[in-house]
Amino acid sequence: MTASPNFHIFNRLQDSAADERRKLVAGLRAERAHIEPKYFYDELGCALYAAICQLDEYYPTRTERAIFQAHRAAIAEAVGGAGAGGKVGGGTFIDLGAGDCRKALSWLPFIAPQRYLAVDIAAPSLAAALEKMAGDFPEVEMFGLATDFSASLTIEDALMVGRRVVFYPGSSIGNFSPPDAVRFLRDIRRIVGGSYGGSCGGGGGDSGGGDSGGSLLIGVDAKKDAAKLGAAYADSLGVTAAFNLNALRNVNRILGANFDCAEWRHAGFYNAALGRVEMHLEATRDLTVRIDGADRTFAKGERIHSESPYKYARAEFEALLREAGFAEIDCWTDAESAFWVFCAR
Repeated sequence: MTASPNFHIFNRLQDSAADERRKLVAGLRAERAHIEPKYFYDELGCALYAAICQLDEYYPTRTERAIFQAHRAAIAEAVGGAGAGGKVGGGTFIDLGAGDCRKALSWLPFIAPQRYLAVDIAAPSLAAALEKMAGDFPEVEMFGLATDFSASLTIEDALMVGRRVVFYPGSSIGNFSPPDAVRFLRDIRRIVGGSYGGSCGGGGGDSGGGDSGGSLLIGVDAKKDAAKLGAAYADSLGVTAAFNLNALRNVNRILGANFDCAEWRHAGFYNAALGRVEMHLEATRDLTVRIDGADRTFAKGERIHSESPYKYARAEFEALLREAGFAEIDCWTDAESAFWVFCAR
């Protein structure tokens, strides 16, 4: 545990390091090579992702932000925070994939939690982010949990107090296949606990009946024009390409491999049949890479699959929520229905 007078960080990453190394090696040596999106996020990868979020082509961040700004008070009231009605907040605000905690900054005054729990795989960034958060919100207890929740999400009860609100913005749920998304949503449902009920709202919604359980506030990217989706993941400045290629540098660091990024190129496109964008790293020539002490050959044009962000129609994601045990309470969107924000419990 890392502690300061203002915050506490619990590191769970060491617990699974050996297993994760084996899985990474197996994925790279597979006939259809693949790596998980979590390997994007070393220190450089986090900085590149922050830059992606500012790109003109990358609409999800600004669209989600606009939805939040347009409906902030109603959303806060729906999840059970202070909201427009001046309800008592309290409890724990759990920020999954918190990164630099920037998205949570604007929510804390509305949710008014007793405790903020930032959960992220990038341990080094948590301390700096929480130190700033503690300075901005001295009345809120600041906790960080460095963990990999790609396989399962488990948070010890001791890290949470009172009612729980789980915040999962940015359409990160799209990085799970639909069956895995249901499994992950079930993990969240167990964390928020309580009894469930309520009804779906339209643009501003009904927050449902008297439910004593916690809430999930989640952002989900909508299915849309293939050209717009493709541009969002293959921007003209090449920032997404650099982000994708940086995963190879991270693999080199973890495994002692010798990938040369100059021998690979970024490939990103929308697969309409599967409802997902696909990101790959493609070999630009025949080459051999040393991976964990053994050679792996790649033919020119052979790809390493690095990410598949799934996109959803509203009804499709509502079905996943119901399958996971949630009853959807509210749904907000933008004028073009390009992005969804769901509050579920």
